Amino acid sequence: MSNLPASSASAAASAPADTHGFKSALSILLGASVWGIAWFPYRVLAAWGLGGMTAAALVSAVAALIALVAFARHLGGLRWSWLFVAIGLAAGVTNAGFVWGSVNGHVMRVLLLFYLTPVWTALFARLFLGEKLSAAGLLLVALALSGAGLMLWTPEVGLPLPARAAEWSGLVGGMGFAVNNVLSRRAGQLYPEMDARLRTVMVYLGCTAVGLPCALWLEPGGVALAPAIGWGGLALVLGLAATLVASNSVVQYGLQRLPANRVSLLMLFEIVIAAVSSWWLATETLSWKEAAGGLCIVAAGALSGLVHRARRGEEGAGGCALQPQ
Repeated sequence: MSNLPASSASAAASAPADTHGFKSALSILLGASVWGIAWFPYRVLAAWGLGGMTAAALVSAVAALIALVAFARHLGGLRWSWLFVAIGLAAGVTNAGFVWGSVNGHVMRVLLLFYLTPVWTALFARLFLGEKLSAAGLLLVALALSGAGLMLWTPEVGLPLPARAAEWSGLVGGMGFAVNNVLSRRAGQLYPEMDARLRTVMVYLGCTAVGLPCALWLEPGGVALAPAIGWGGLALVLGLAATLVASNSVVQYGLQRLPANRVSLLMLFEIVIAAVSSWWLATETLSWKEAAGGLCIVAAGALSGLVHRARRGEEGAGGCALQPQ
């Protein structure tokens, strides 16, 4: 997702306490709301002949230009590191998976598979940060995987794997999201003095770098049509890009003032908005089995924040100096 607010959650690591908790929470909810409905303008652009991936690349390129102009005076604080290149590329994979999947598949199924993030975050945190998974963490991973299995299993197919390319796209996008979260946490530990808004520039540059070759590969016809989208298409691209940059900037306010575990809980509001918008705008619904599996995935994501908070409280009581997650 090119907004990718949770990928910057480590910005909360060195931020002062927020005396306006309501404003901070509202900023996160606004960002989640934008991405809960962002699939629809992408579908409109795809219906006009661009294709989902071409629309994603075009919007990301325009958003990158807007972000570069908007945050030009902060670019002097940018620090070079392979971490930021990796964060940008992971953001690109996340955005490509989310957009292509939601344009070409069932929005809620794609989004719920995307939100298997706690599973991949646990694995990648072990790989990149050396963090051990607690017993509670293992139970949450099992809960999320059980929910995915319940949602995907059918008697005809048997093995509970995604049945469509769009669902695989959402799953891979969620993996990219987890990598982004873990690497952003590491970057926040190494470069706490860097302005968090610069991550917005990295995110959109990465989304463009990944999105353009994917569009050329998957939708060469859409790329050829891009210069001829007309004033309506151009206005929608500019409006969507500006909205994403603005919402990302608003979200940074909350990210710098709220604990990351609370941010992860608030971001689940995206699923609520997506459920309502997909029912209202695309008449999509979930079966009882899909809904039950989805609730397991959402519960695992919500409880993971509570587990992290309890663990930090226990370690803090022991006198450890902690890096907020």
